[in-house]
Amino acid sequence: MSEGFPALPPLNALRIFEVVARHLNFRLAAEELGVTQAAVAQQVRGLEAKLAVRLFERLPRGLALTDAGRAYSGSVRSALSMIDEATRLLKPEPLHVTVSVTPSFASKWLIPRLGSFAHCHPEIDLRVLATERLSHFQTDGVDLAVRYGVPGFGPGLHVERLFEQRIVAVASPILFHDKAMPGRFEDLQRFALLHDAHDHWPAFTARLFPEHASLITKHMRFNQTSLAIEAAIGGQGIALATAAFVAQDIAAGRLVQVFEQSLGLEQGFYLIWPHKSRNAPLLLQVAQWLKDQADSS
Repeated sequence: MSEGFPALPPLNALRIFEVVARHLNFRLAAEELGVTQAAVAQQVRGLEAKLAVRLFERLPRGLALTDAGRAYSGSVRSALSMIDEATRLLKPEPLHVTVSVTPSFASKWLIPRLGSFAHCHPEIDLRVLATERLSHFQTDGVDLAVRYGVPGFGPGLHVERLFEQRIVAVASPILFHDKAMPGRFEDLQRFALLHDAHDHWPAFTARLFPEHASLITKHMRFNQTSLAIEAAIGGQGIALATAAFVAQDIAAGRLVQVFEQSLGLEQGFYLIWPHKSRNAPLLLQVAQWLKDQADSS
């Protein structure tokens, strides 16, 4: 550092200050940054101590910028933007988008459609992160996620429904070579029921046969929906699965829908991404392709 210039604050502290200044809330800033609320508060206190200036007023319900903090936040935001742009120009990032999905969604819905994506968007490197763990956008480098549930996934996120959750019972045609397909509650007792971690069988049988108690039959349990579906394709029994996950297997004749009725659930599959995304143009192209695939299926 040249003589006469004060030592600059740590870049990480400035970055955290900028996020806190936008949210005026330590918790929301911590969620965006993927760190603890305590770590955010500590960095802000350290920055104020180094500058010997109070940047925030601590209020009973949140924070407020002081006059000095308001002026400083605008300058810091501009400076960080210039650093980010200069870094991008120095070493341009490849055109890639990382999508976080569950393993069952990946194997039974997404992967069979990736050939279409490569044809439509050869310029985008699509990276699929398949995990049961809830991925974080900031720390895991995730641009776009497909999550199962009901809206209310967290602040600062854009949410769009991909498709509804409709559960159907499926089995391999070979299961019915020497047995008729079940039509009554009693008929269902003759078949093994394949369960996944969601365990929709009690609700499904209550929907079809509300006058009967629980089933007394053989049960096989799997921790992932895709495994239950594969067991059904192998003729091991009847599985419950999201209709969208088995549509191609039904069309190919590997599975048949056992009952005409289905079970609709409040939960659905949603596309989620941060409001502030560095890959926004590419992300929107991928999101639109996913929605087009869901609509066509």
